[in-house]
Amino acid sequence: MTSTTTTTNAAVVESGGAKFTHADVDLDTPRPDEVLVRMVAAGLCHTDLGVASGALPFPLPGVLGHEGAGIIEAVGDAVTRVTVGDQVLLSFTSCGHCGNCRDGHPAYCGSWLPLNLIGGGRADGTSPISRDGTSLGGHFFGQSSFARHAIVDERSVIKVAADAPLDVLAPLGCGVQTGVGAVWNELRPRPGQSLVVTGAGAVGLSAIMAATLTPATTIIAVDRVPARLELARELGATHVIDATTEDTAAAIAQITGNAGVDGAIETTGNVGVLRTAVDALAARGTAVIVGAPAFGTEVALDVNAMIPGRRVVGLTLGDSETETLIPVLVDLVRSGRMPLDRLITHYAFEDINTAVADMISGAAIKPVLRF
Repeated sequence: MTSTTTTTNAAVVESGGAKFTHADVDLDTPRPDEVLVRMVAAGLCHTDLGVASGALPFPLPGVLGHEGAGIIEAVGDAVTRVTVGDQVLLSFTSCGHCGNCRDGHPAYCGSWLPLNLIGGGRADGTSPISRDGTSLGGHFFGQSSFARHAIVDERSVIKVAADAPLDVLAPLGCGVQTGVGAVWNELRPRPGQSLVVTGAGAVGLSAIMAATLTPATTIIAVDRVPARLELARELGATHVIDATTEDTAAAIAQITGNAGVDGAIETTGNVGVLRTAVDALAARGTAVIVGAPAFGTEVALDVNAMIPGRRVVGLTLGDSETETLIPVLVDLVRSGRMPLDRLITHYAFEDINTAVADMISGAAIKPVLRF
């Protein structure tokens, strides 16, 4: 072991709906399968805001953050992926042993929810974060990266080059791979096919950038903010629909010659938008659900309209195997073929509440904190 217990500064959510408060916390010594990471950057995601609002049963007070990027400062005795001094991106964790993990689908790990989203601790229930001797909710996506240091599962870590720009690449850990995976891993467009992306936020725009790297020839973006639609067009959308001034269903029908779209990616979490996307599918088309409304939300579907081979598929984190996908995304970003920087607004870690406010207002598409 190369480290002892660490005291660091974290952005703590004290209770549901409270703002982030900076406080000193204590981190455990890394266990054999864990590493200590000094954070350089961390993306802010709507999932962080949902948990901070109290909408999900994550134990608070707690430390969130799940798009971390930093430098390894210590490694557990069993760690083989990285060594001290490596630059890394952080993503979700998984057990590595269940059928879906062994089959290359760790986003559907049998222990995914408790290990990443709602458990607040490791598999044994312990949290690596405490304050004044009292455990805090931690281990968020195996990392809890809204802190200057984090204890991170080895399975959450992806090594990148020593000169990789961590403050640009941090969002690859969640939002970007989710949008990209919806296109590449689920829809897999064939030559000449069409797709619609509802919601031109970070996930939706990532899907659009991914679609431009496929043989799809019609890429439609739907949003309510003209500036985001313009950005979507600049990033590769062939058509845009302003849902505040146009009937989305009618516009899709006109664009596709009433054939419907071969694929739809719903990122807003609005069930009305989801229903519109499903209804817009061509025969044998697939709608991918990415946006998550409140737990227990239901949507009605026209059963007979589904019979011509239409499908609705839920998606977690792009159904990605992170050690395979994220290095590819790093190469695409660094080569300029995936201009992720166009989505990012940087903030100092101390200004996390400003970043939250800008994300809620729409002033920032993808806030990234710098430490």
